[in-house]
Amino acid sequence: MKYFKEDFLKIYHNERGIIILMLFNLLLATGLFIFSITKLNPSSSVVKIGYGDIGGYRDGSWYDMLAFPLLSIIFGLFHSFLSVRIFHKRGGGMTKFFLFVTTCLILGTGLVLMRLLKEG
Repeated sequence: MKYFKEDFLKIYHNERGIIILMLFNLLLATGLFIFSITKLNPSSSVVKIGYGDIGGYRDGSWYDMLAFPLLSIIFGLFHSFLSVRIFHKRGGGMTKFFLFVTTCLILGTGLVLMRLLKEG
């Protein structure tokens, strides 16, 4: 945390690609958060919450779906802060790779959420 501000300013001035990826991740995570919050259905007692071991879906209560908004907050905020730390320790290349993997995780989480909502 000691070098966070200096590293962020260095990223801002020298590494525009990292800033663009950070903003893109924040935008995707915000979209996932809004989508997952609006699709929560507290009136239903049982919803599909995950995939089973043999390919079927598992049932659960609606508050188990709160994992998706929580994941979007983690992906949007925590991974942005973590990327500045990775930039300090490993450099720009590893930071871009980390942010690309985070983008893939956000898109995968959205895909899983949409598939579970279709089955519910």
